[in-house]
Amino acid sequence: MEEPLSGGKTMAQDKTRIPVIVGTGQVTDTTSKPEDARSPLQLMVEAAQLAAQDSGADAKALLGSLDSVTVIRLFADTSPRFASPFGKLANPPWSVARRVGANAASDLVYPPQGGDTPQVLLARVCERIAQGESQSALIVGGEALRSELAAKRAGLSLQWGEDAPTQPNTLDGVKDMYTAEEEAHGMRSAIAMYGLIGQSLRQSAGQSVDEYREASARLFSGLAAVAKANPLATRRAGYSAEAIAEVTPDNPYVGFPFTKLMTASAFIDQSAAFIVVSEAKADELGIPVDKRVYLHGSAAAHDQWFVSERPQLDESPAMRLSARHALAQAGRTMDQVEFLDIYSCFPSAVQIACKELGIRPDDPRQLSVTGGLPYFGGPGNNYVTHAIAEMVQRVRSQPGSFGLVMANGGLVTKEAVGVFSTQRPDKPFVREPASVIQDEIDRLTPRQALNAKPEGEAVIETCAVLHGKKGPERGVLFGRLLSTNERFLANTPSDAATLALLQSDQALGLRGQVSQVDGLNVFVPAA
Repeated sequence: MEEPLSGGKTMAQDKTRIPVIVGTGQVTDTTSKPEDARSPLQLMVEAAQLAAQDSGADAKALLGSLDSVTVIRLFADTSPRFASPFGKLANPPWSVARRVGANAASDLVYPPQGGDTPQVLLARVCERIAQGESQSALIVGGEALRSELAAKRAGLSLQWGEDAPTQPNTLDGVKDMYTAEEEAHGMRSAIAMYGLIGQSLRQSAGQSVDEYREASARLFSGLAAVAKANPLATRRAGYSAEAIAEVTPDNPYVGFPFTKLMTASAFIDQSAAFIVVSEAKADELGIPVDKRVYLHGSAAAHDQWFVSERPQLDESPAMRLSARHALAQAGRTMDQVEFLDIYSCFPSAVQIACKELGIRPDDPRQLSVTGGLPYFGGPGNNYVTHAIAEMVQRVRSQPGSFGLVMANGGLVTKEAVGVFSTQRPDKPFVREPASVIQDEIDRLTPRQALNAKPEGEAVIETCAVLHGKKGPERGVLFGRLLSTNERFLANTPSDAATLALLQSDQALGLRGQVSQVDGLNVFVPAA
């Protein structure tokens, strides 16, 4: 039986508790001069206004009805590398709410970092509506790193910061993605970790270095083709697989085994927003039925938090189980989903997703509705807001169809999946507790112990080479002691011959000696 509510209504009948996405907005700027550039705040406000206009309702009335504003964490507040010299927003959701006229918004959220957060926070606002805690919510994010870099080079002094009378709700707060030992060995970068994961995938696929690079390039050429047709994409050249794979001065390795055209493009100006309201609020505001898109299924979980503590680097139980649970909630299978968007910061992220979802890299549905992070653009933590915005437009264009968005946060760490359709759900929205999936993942993947002071004969388990402007600079690796099979982290000597060896087919499984030198583990290949 359905749970009765006040007034004799049931959950299924009470429109104040049925969440629906009603508007989306996206902004991409590739041409503005730095002196005319919009700040991240200005870009977010524009995206929010576009989302309100997209709903078909009176935009001012819709924005004024917001009781919840979530801003996806800016890159400037995520990584010291991206700290802005032009000021800091003390409370980003407060600043957005103030400018769009959401004066009654009291749920002001600025979540932890992660590419998964747009999908996770969508599920949160849907849950709040389903529980009667909210009627109208905005999720928005934006970055202006292209203009920021140009302004710094031009010697401009911009004012992008703003004080606020309150602090936002940061939910669980920021949690570091790296161990102290990973950081000490030069692995505190996505380039290093996704490279290590990619090499593990190469080994499990039995591919040579060239074969893996070419397979990665073919995979991403499909994304480039989507971006070529997307007017909001930042790289619209439609790169061929050959162009993506070939190592050239314009397309160097940024971190072996991946070239520049295989990695997320972060220095862009982009913002995106979507608005979620109750059906009752949508009716009140006169939002047409053909604008309404529902979240039919959602799930989120994380793998072992730190990459070096994962027993297997070429798999993601969190991807597999989150997708399985989200699809089950929606009553669909992967074959019954018409549109896909798979998070694509590096080839290794997409390759694991294909493996865990049981889809082919050349799936005829295409793996992205936007063009992916290397070609559409990688606006920090906010890419998935764009993916959701575009997915809403896709399922609207084909009423009754379903779309799946897979969001990835960290280093194949946090996974979140959403299933979308214009079909009205036949059951109340319920956000499944993360523990339902997490408990199973924790049983499947016990933490991999590390030997912090390895000594003796060892073998390379996986490795990557970090590149600078002049070429290869540093070798990083996970190894195994032959005597105990314990895993350790290490660097290698940085001479050209050793780094070239790490980029060869012989690197994985290569034997050598490991020892600690000045507090760091150093692996020296056998002569």
